[in-house]
Amino acid sequence: MFLALARQGSLSAAARMLSVNHATVARRLRALEDSLGETLVERRPDGYILTAAGMQALEAASEMEQAAQVLSRGLQAGAPSGLVRISSSPGLCGGFLISRLPALAARYPRLDIDLAPTLRSVSLERHEADIALRFDVPQDGDIVARRLATVGYGFYGTQAVCDAVEAGREVAFIGFNEADAHLSQEIWMTRHHPRARVAFRANDQYLQSIAARSGIGLALLPHYIGRVDPALQPCDLGAVPPSREVFLLTRGRDRKHASIRAVAEEVAHMFDQERDVFR
Repeated sequence: MFLALARQGSLSAAARMLSVNHATVARRLRALEDSLGETLVERRPDGYILTAAGMQALEAASEMEQAAQVLSRGLQAGAPSGLVRISSSPGLCGGFLISRLPALAARYPRLDIDLAPTLRSVSLERHEADIALRFDVPQDGDIVARRLATVGYGFYGTQAVCDAVEAGREVAFIGFNEADAHLSQEIWMTRHHPRARVAFRANDQYLQSIAARSGIGLALLPHYIGRVDPALQPCDLGAVPPSREVFLLTRGRDRKHASIRAVAEEVAHMFDQERDVFR
């Protein structure tokens, strides 16, 4: 229950995750703090945060969780086992990882993979994930960053839409939700196409590519999504956003964790094998 609270940040979210009453989580937390003689969390207006003692407890509890998972699945020397949680952007999850990671779980019967798409940066320090794929690198914490690929962007649409662009006719765009206006791609679009109509919005580039198949308009997509979709064609509008680097992030102290290290190496190998599709 302490792990759930530390990762979720609130009693109600932890309770939903564990299918228990939030009062039960609060009662167990108080019992744990009493037994340790330490305050593990502080209540803030936006949720719970870990104290210094809570961070130490989180590290120990996470190791206990991982060890229990290995034992529950049986011991097999050298083979990845237990649960490894991966966080990435929705676009990378839907457009690249989801078609490749299940094969890794199938290869290792005692390995479980949890793939979580999110636009927000999860905290590896709080053990919200074991591996994160991100376009920015945290400047603090015990984090190891490994550059995976250079991601290029372009406009994609159906053949009919691209023909309309070539003929000089105005076309609509497909973009992110208004709540995602802070994203670098949306800032670039607002600056370069301020008066363009956005006919459809979604906070997932893979979903945007599916919407583009309908012919409703152009989507600004990373090449690893747009280039591999047979229903879409690249459309030349001139300027495109600058390429970005995608990084694989892990905790430095997980260097000796065999399963996390093995999965991280496998993910890096996937990107290395298909490096050209990102450019």
